[in-house]
Amino acid sequence: MQLIFIHGSGGCKESWQFQTQYFDKSEAINLPGHPDGDLCPTIEGYTNWMRQYIQSKNYREVVLVGHSLGGGVALQYALDYPEDLKAIVLIGSGARLKVHPNFLEMLEKAKQDIELFNNFQKSIHGSVRPELIDILNKRCEENGPNSFLNDLKACNKFDIMDKISSIKLPVLAICGNQDIMAPPKYAQYLEKNMFKTRVKIIPGGTHMVHTEKPSEVNQAIEAFL
Repeated sequence: MQLIFIHGSGGCKESWQFQTQYFDKSEAINLPGHPDGDLCPTIEGYTNWMRQYIQSKNYREVVLVGHSLGGGVALQYALDYPEDLKAIVLIGSGARLKVHPNFLEMLEKAKQDIELFNNFQKSIHGSVRPELIDILNKRCEENGPNSFLNDLKACNKFDIMDKISSIKLPVLAICGNQDIMAPPKYAQYLEKNMFKTRVKIIPGGTHMVHTEKPSEVNQAIEAFL
């Protein structure tokens, strides 16, 4: 199996440091526009890019592990190209990823006020393990507010709640019990409406649970595999 980790909105492959160190020969990728290349305005666009990437590497029996936006990419991929995949793992994600208008409004303002953006992304990383905070803050600054805003708009348009029952791949949905952006009910909806879905709720975890509670997340993924 080939594990590929997909970051969330405005994110970076470095957010998976604890996972790629743990899982031998796994890979984390930067989606286009993070910072190199052109941003995709939809999750479908990122999914098509992801397929081209996988085909270019000639990977087989792929397990996509996606956080938030990345989880949307994994779900869309499972709908469109299930033959490429062995399973998917979703972290802080769901079949619909609505975004509060306040986030979008703030990021529009942040395009002209970089300090506002820096304060926002540092608040998101507030409970990340200390050894990872600086690199995530630096990479978010490199990606910039346009990247984050683009991705949240893509999430806001994403809704496959009426399609997920057709996904027959094994699915693991991981969620922090304190995640307010993609709360546990998102994972529980998947469990009720998809063929083979397991749910793991991590106590004390927020939306960045894989960077906060890496041991618990890694063990859940390992047991699932």
